[in-house]
Amino acid sequence: MTLEEVISRGQQREFLKLPKVLYRNDPHWVCPLDREINAIFDPEQNTFYQHGDAVRYLLKSKEGKLLGRIAAFVDEKTARVNAQPTGGMGFFECMDSQEQADMLFNAAKEWLSERGMEAMDGPVNFGETDKYWGLLVDGFTHPAYEIAYNFPYYQELFENYGFKTYYNQEGFHLDITKPLPERFEKIATWLLNKSEYRFEHFRWQEIDRHVNDFAEVYNQAWASFKKNFEPMQPAYIIHTLKKARMIIEEEFIWIAYRQNRPIAIYLMYPDLNQILRHLDGRMHLLNMLKFLYFRKSKTMTRARGVLMGVIPEFQGRGVEAAIILKLQEMFQRKTHYTEIEFSWVGDFNPKMKNIFLSVGSVPAKTYKTYRYLFDRNKPFKRYPIDGAK
Repeated sequence: MTLEEVISRGQQREFLKLPKVLYRNDPHWVCPLDREINAIFDPEQNTFYQHGDAVRYLLKSKEGKLLGRIAAFVDEKTARVNAQPTGGMGFFECMDSQEQADMLFNAAKEWLSERGMEAMDGPVNFGETDKYWGLLVDGFTHPAYEIAYNFPYYQELFENYGFKTYYNQEGFHLDITKPLPERFEKIATWLLNKSEYRFEHFRWQEIDRHVNDFAEVYNQAWASFKKNFEPMQPAYIIHTLKKARMIIEEEFIWIAYRQNRPIAIYLMYPDLNQILRHLDGRMHLLNMLKFLYFRKSKTMTRARGVLMGVIPEFQGRGVEAAIILKLQEMFQRKTHYTEIEFSWVGDFNPKMKNIFLSVGSVPAKTYKTYRYLFDRNKPFKRYPIDGAK
């Protein structure tokens, strides 16, 4: 077997081809758009290259058959704030072979070691944590858009190599055809009747104001519990929204205010995977026409809740309940939607987990983000739970 660094256009195509071959008989896997995966490894499109670097490898048999792939990354903004310098690995795909998996993991480890890293987290993304992050270990059903999906045997490959759980993540499913719990609805209605609060959904004509308010809340809320938090820039949010303009529904994004101060946010997408499963990762003319057809015919019946955040001083006051009641009112008009997947919630954020449980959602999927220490004698520490620093 041989390892090849992905450099040429041909190798880039092979990197995209491998999962299409591996998962061809899997009824649940959905091929992401080729151009979106390519963009992650394009310095002109991925801003993380401004303070980091990435590499990709292919594993092949001596006859040239594709066997596996992996990527490794260093983000200099966050790598050296750990007890040991830590990089990342992701986009791992492999046959059910520990030998092959070990060769791929070793390639990532060696590349990271050469850049001064002493550990690697994975599988993670070279970008924001809301996509391609974590290893699915339970709930092998339809994956939501940009959410991890993999074979069950991957868990054994990771853990046999020596990866240990850094934190667990859960995905929750909510049947929106059912009424909210009575107590939850009473709390939400009580807060909505208070004059100092108001709730606005996103509008394209007010994108600058809404995005600035969104970033203000996000950066306050996440800094309160997330270790080594890196603030989100409004420009990134604008870029993300514009890229998804074809599927964005304005009433899927909400901002709560108290006396004109932004205090809470919610972001949700239609589950684009319900269309992408028909496109094989490519967006040529015929697939574009298919995309428009499926979108118009209301093929997307699920929504993916990407994030909800409330600044600390307003947590537990019913703001979250009011936002979800607003969503329920909206879904009563958009009756083709039947389900929300909230993905994902880390075990370091128990408050958000309790909110999703209180609204009637149920745990449906479990993911793990692992860490591998290069010094095998060094004591392993999990990510802090309950907001501990």
